Amino acid sequence: MTESLGELLVVATPIGNLGDLSPRALAALRDADVVYCEDTRHSRTLFSANGFAPKGRLLALHQHNEASQCEEVCQRVARGEVVVLISDAGTPGISDPGERVVAAVAQAGLRVSTVPGPSAVIGALSISGLPTERFCMEGFLPRKAGERSVLYDRLEREERTVVLYESPQRLAVTMGEMAGRFSNRRVAVVRELTKMHEEVLRGTLADVSALVSSREILGEIVIVLAGATVTQEVSPDTVRVALLDQFAHGASVRDAVTEVVAALGVVHRETYDLALALRKAAKGD
Repeated sequence: MTESLGELLVVATPIGNLGDLSPRALAALRDADVVYCEDTRHSRTLFSANGFAPKGRLLALHQHNEASQCEEVCQRVARGEVVVLISDAGTPGISDPGERVVAAVAQAGLRVSTVPGPSAVIGALSISGLPTERFCMEGFLPRKAGERSVLYDRLEREERTVVLYESPQRLAVTMGEMAGRFSNRRVAVVRELTKMHEEVLRGTLADVSALVSSREILGEIVIVLAGATVTQEVSPDTVRVALLDQFAHGASVRDAVTEVVAALGVVHRETYDLALALRKAAKGD
């Protein structure tokens, strides 16, 4: 059996500045047998900006039809076609469609390659001013408050730098929630990467939260959060004494927990549960 010469090329496209499209990516778009994209209208503009027409080679592949397109893409690669996969911006599969198709082609034993380039994750991380040697990507934050709370519980212990996506409409709420959990952690809010109004807001969560709540923030947003600082183990007795001291000075449960978490570097959820138990016990006396 003759080995197929086809391949799936995962091609990164600009996240803002069209000048970031590499010569190799441009050649891949020009020479591909077919180009799968999130939005054919958006991608047609990218072709037009670079002086050539797609000539009927653009096909839609988005979050709603990706699963059903996997077999078709595999068949094209198997019969020797060069298939390019792009998203509206950045690298396919990174909080964009593409993961399922790449997995399907790879599992079929067919060739998958990449034309690397723009990525909002790497771009924001690289200019955040925060540690970059070890990091993790959490994508878009959950919309439900309970699911976000579970995520924040994990982030309290996460020692790596964390990259998150958020919409401008939800940014102030998200920053306020995180500031309530770990106000002293450093953060960079990066917006409109590579575009005319690119901006980076750096500082502690408390400081940046106050800033974004005081002004309108527009555009594409990436949040880069510093990892948790490794601290010595704090005994439950120490946490209990600290909470009781806060209560003795008139602090509410919320304020007491905020102060103790910041001072001792302990986990918010566990400290909050202990504070509730102590307050309940005090009322029962």
